[in-house]
Amino acid sequence: QVQVVESGGGSVQPGGSLRLSCAASGHIFSVTAVEWYRQAPGKSRALVATITTGGTTNYADSVKGRFTISRDSAKNSVYLQMNNLKPEDTAVYYCKATSIRGREYDAWGQGTQVTVSQ
Repeated sequence: QVQVVESGGGSVQPGGSLRLSCAASGHIFSVTAVEWYRQAPGKSRALVATITTGGTTNYADSVKGRFTISRDSAKNSVYLQMNNLKPEDTAVYYCKATSIRGREYDAWGQGTQVTVSQ
């Protein structure tokens, strides 16, 4: 099994920055990709960024140029650097580790709240 835990959320003003962390444990060699999702109030969960084991990254159009996903393999961690935050970035952010074993084995974190407001 793989487990992930998010941290780093908080409240910031528009234009501010936050760095989210996703720490993985367990059978991490089964992980093929790590993704960040977010769910805003009244909205469905949306994909924000992806990083594969090969290092390929992808971003939602809404965060391109502002967010950066990265990894530290030695620490079994993935990060989401969020710059120039906007009120519409307010959401609960979730880390998901994609398992080679199939969707039912994907690991979801508990979520961390990001609030962007004056």
